[in-house]
Amino acid sequence: MPTVECDPDEARRRLEESGVAVQSGNTEYERWRAERGDASAVAYDDKVVVQGANPADLLAILQPKGGRAHVYFDGASRGNPGPAAIGWAIVTSNGIVAEGSKRIGKTTNNRAEYEALIHALSVAAEYGYDEVDVRGDSQLIVKQVRGEWKTNDPGLRERRVKANELLTKFDRWSLEHVPREINDRADSLANEALDNA
Repeated sequence: MPTVECDPDEARRRLEESGVAVQSGNTEYERWRAERGDASAVAYDDKVVVQGANPADLLAILQPKGGRAHVYFDGASRGNPGPAAIGWAIVTSNGIVAEGSKRIGKTTNNRAEYEALIHALSVAAEYGYDEVDVRGDSQLIVKQVRGEWKTNDPGLRERRVKANELLTKFDRWSLEHVPREINDRADSLANEALDNA
């Protein structure tokens, strides 16, 4: 059960600004309660405890901006080109803060990988992280974005430029190639999106 050490009044303000309804607490120790999606939050004097099936529904709003996150991304295409989808996950010391997947139409596997990276970086920037350690199982994408390999395809080059623009939003970042087993959550999400079509 993730716990966010924070000022409960400031956390309440952030929730209300995000359109989340906040109610009075159920006991004398609870300052307030809030629910969104599959998550609920209970505020005490110096912390907010988040519980439920998907704590990420509230954690992204409650956590103070800044800090470090691990960002995982993966794209999948069946047919290359064929039906494609992306998957991504943002992980901090509190666990998975946010994750998602979606179908992106018909495209190649490499373009799907780039779209997954761009989407995951956009979400991490929206959440206000200062530092990101980005991990993906596409060696091509990682080496191209880091400038180690050339990008001859104009469509991939455009996506590489966008990924690099997003990376400049962070004070510090790293981008590493990892085996598929380490990137399994993003991989599973991308494939589930294709399976559920």
